[in-house]
Amino acid sequence: MELLIFLILFPLLIAGLLAVIQAEHVRRAVVISGAVLVGIASLVALAFSVTSQAVFYSVPVNNIGILVFIGDILISGYIIFVSLKARQYVVTGITVIQLILLCAVEYLALTNHAHIPELFSDQLSGIMSAIIGVIGGLICVYALGYMREYHAEHPDRPDTRPRFFGIMFLFLSAMFGIIFSNNLLWLFFFWEITTLCSYLLIRYPNTDEAIKNAFRALLFNLIGGACIPIAFLVILLTGESELIGLHELVSAGPGLALIPAGLIAVAGLAKSAQFPFSSWLVGAMVAPTPVSALLHSSTMVKAGVYIIARFAPVFEGELIGILIALIGGITFLAASAIAISQSNAKKVLAYSTIANLGLIVACCGVGTAEGLWAAILLIIFHAIAKSLLFLSVGTVEHQIHSRNIEDMSGLVTKMPRITMMILIGIAGMFLAPFGMLISKWASLHAFVESVPPFGILLVIIIAYGSGITAFFWAKWMGKLIAVGEPQQKDESHIPGSEKSILYILSALTIVVCFGFPVISWYLIEPWLLTMYQSVTELISLSNIEIMFMMLFLVLIMPFSLARFTRSATRVPRYLCGIPESETMVFTGSCGIKREIELSNYYLDTIFCEKRISRISVGIGIFLIVLILNIIIVGGGL
Repeated sequence: MELLIFLILFPLLIAGLLAVIQAEHVRRAVVISGAVLVGIASLVALAFSVTSQAVFYSVPVNNIGILVFIGDILISGYIIFVSLKARQYVVTGITVIQLILLCAVEYLALTNHAHIPELFSDQLSGIMSAIIGVIGGLICVYALGYMREYHAEHPDRPDTRPRFFGIMFLFLSAMFGIIFSNNLLWLFFFWEITTLCSYLLIRYPNTDEAIKNAFRALLFNLIGGACIPIAFLVILLTGESELIGLHELVSAGPGLALIPAGLIAVAGLAKSAQFPFSSWLVGAMVAPTPVSALLHSSTMVKAGVYIIARFAPVFEGELIGILIALIGGITFLAASAIAISQSNAKKVLAYSTIANLGLIVACCGVGTAEGLWAAILLIIFHAIAKSLLFLSVGTVEHQIHSRNIEDMSGLVTKMPRITMMILIGIAGMFLAPFGMLISKWASLHAFVESVPPFGILLVIIIAYGSGITAFFWAKWMGKLIAVGEPQQKDESHIPGSEKSILYILSALTIVVCFGFPVISWYLIEPWLLTMYQSVTELISLSNIEIMFMMLFLVLIMPFSLARFTRSATRVPRYLCGIPESETMVFTGSCGIKREIELSNYYLDTIFCEKRISRISVGIGIFLIVLILNIIIVGGGL
């Protein structure tokens, strides 16, 4: 129990220190030492989970529940204050409704009390703790150099780095609280802290656009979050107060847990930016790159897919689960299609994140052991590779002063090491999880085994979405390795902290790619066995051999770039029958000199962002309304 409490409270302590430390060298020491200790502790928690089953802990503090409730009131009070000040009255209204519901829950919980262990730990918690502690800690260290450069480039913006780093560590503390909470009232408290932290980080630039997008994120997550107190009311009004425990609720099965699980899953859909809630995550791109990396890889969106994964066994074979899977599938297909039309690297990463989360939600919605196995592996791959990609793009942006993919043409000759790491991240994103876990057999097999008509539809959606995914990643890769005009290598201005973190994340991507069978055998499959009682063999030796061969082939390209950039021979271009020099200018018709222009196809008339978003939002709203109608009819609400 001490380790779990340490992981929750120690980042909170670091957050408090960083909020008041002004000296940069002291802040640097605190961030690095705090990130190292949190990372080590999270790995220890992972190691303990390998050798043990779920362990439950009761916190020996009197009236701890009252303190949590007071914390909920303070969070709601702050949101009401800032929303009224900004005239965001819809946010104010939803917060007030949520607070009223929470007060009703607290009253019923006191009158219908059941002792529930507040904390617990199992293999899934161990996996998530490693993602939060290691990836989140690395992002915080990376942010030291990045934020120094950020404020050097934006001297007009107030430098509030103490507050920034304090919120980053508060975010980590809240995420540890979510994954270790068994008492759902505790989980909701930490859930709301992540919502508040995301709002504060997104509005950090303090521009009109940043403030607008921060309130959008707040609004959508409050709408989803309001479903959680309603789920509590359903539990308490049925007289099953012991089901206010997460483990107890999941163990109760579909009969008692389906309605509350469906409501909590809606909150998870909002937090993980599924359609119709996806626009908040795209809008979050206005924040500094470390914020984007944190939201996408180890916090916020991972909280959403985590809670849906917890309830996956409840959804198996149920209509609510199939509808959740369809929302995930539609999100995967639509977001992948929109990514094709984007030239802004951060928007490509944003939509690819939404797409990946949709795939994870689809796997969890079908609720089978095989689908959940694929979902957890996708969470791991996505957390590492996406953090690497976001941070790499942040570094490139500071060097070339652009995040446009077209401006990254031939980056391999100017920044070969950074380019290699971007390619490793891309390979980890689209080939490792999609080419093997999805296209090979796991998720597709899980979809086929689900309710037949919906399962076939999901297979078609995932097949087309996977092809689209390969297309937009391949376009970006082609730009990076295109060799045009000779460019001087220049990676000397990149801060050492940034380069070190990128090297570590690249190494982690490779290690996880080759080590995922071990992760499956010793962490995921034992946990699935406790959830489903019997689990068939998920990884055979023949599949391991095939996967290793594919991984080896895909890693040849990034690591061959160093030799390629040194030994590549440039020859004069041959255009219009006229040999030219190595410049980008050639003589065209009538002797007119023209410049060579090479650009990707973005097909924005076909994959129009506004049109696809509008259609997908409409479908998403329809499916969520259908879920809520099923809940109302089935639960007699």
